[in-house]
Amino acid sequence: MLKLSKKTEYALMSAKYMALNNNGKYVTAKEIANSYNLSYELVAKVLQIMARNKLIQSYQGVKGGYSLTRSAKEITLSDIIKSIEPAYEITDCLRNGFDEDSCSHFNCCKIKNPLAEVQKKIDKVFIETKLTDLI
Repeated sequence: MLKLSKKTEYALMSAKYMALNNNGKYVTAKEIANSYNLSYELVAKVLQIMARNKLIQSYQGVKGGYSLTRSAKEITLSDIIKSIEPAYEITDCLRNGFDEDSCSHFNCCKIKNPLAEVQKKIDKVFIETKLTDLI
């Protein structure tokens, strides 16, 4: 079943921290890591991925750091999750490119279609849930 990666968990925590602590200043990876007792290296890596995917913006310099590119009420959980895990499907067979060569039961599977419906419901919840709902 669906299990979000540690990177995605760190992304969610980092986005929440930025939403709560922006106040006109930028937050640093070290600040986030220290605040939640997380691995600095993994937080830094996650922030770089989020910046590459335009979810956050990186600022260089002494007073540099990171900030959200949109308000917390405009950012969905889906935005955050997909910035780290573009394919977070609950089963392998729901991923693009997965076919009968990948699974011997692909054509006769009795749960693939019902699970696709469950995936749609999960996607809907992630899309409807805003970052502000985590605060």
